[in-house]
Amino acid sequence: AEDQPSIYFLCAESVEKAAKLPQAERVLDKGYEILYLTDEVDEFVMNTLSEWDGKPFKNVCDDDALPESDEEKAQAEKKAEENKDVLDFVKQTLGDRIKEARVSKLLKSGAVCMTADGPITLEMEKYFQKVDPENARNMKAQRVLELNPDSGAFAALRDAVETDPDKAKQYAELLYHQALLIAGLPLEDPAGYTELVCALMK
Repeated sequence: AEDQPSIYFLCAESVEKAAKLPQAERVLDKGYEILYLTDEVDEFVMNTLSEWDGKPFKNVCDDDALPESDEEKAQAEKKAEENKDVLDFVKQTLGDRIKEARVSKLLKSGAVCMTADGPITLEMEKYFQKVDPENARNMKAQRVLELNPDSGAFAALRDAVETDPDKAKQYAELLYHQALLIAGLPLEDPAGYTELVCALMK
């Protein structure tokens, strides 16, 4: 669309998976179009090209993908501050598995997603893992667990942090594993995740 501030793109294993990623929702709801890129090298190519016809290429997963008004920025900062105790709890629970837990600017109706800080993205990590598994451990993304403070899942997490810390730890683990699944990343302990889900169904 001509009024798009950027040329948006999203990398995934298939067009179908890319279109269903929760990070895409807010961009699509603006009436903007997204390039779904499914080749392993596409993200490297986009970073090299930088722009086309005067418009920058912008990853939908970037925090600044959509322009923010001063009011929106202030509101996001307020939500982050109000939920700092919950975010700190999640980070403490997950430890070194994530760099940070943060209130998401990317999510609209989705509860959780995984993004990355720094030059290596999640898609790049998957690429390095595939082409050079032995050295891939040195090419890992700094994972960020993004949480939607307006979701029912976050409300349940916040309530558990205040009233039942053990259950809150289970919720944090559950959201972490869901974020891995959405991102197409392998679960570190599939059997443990299954046990966790079954335990929460009691």
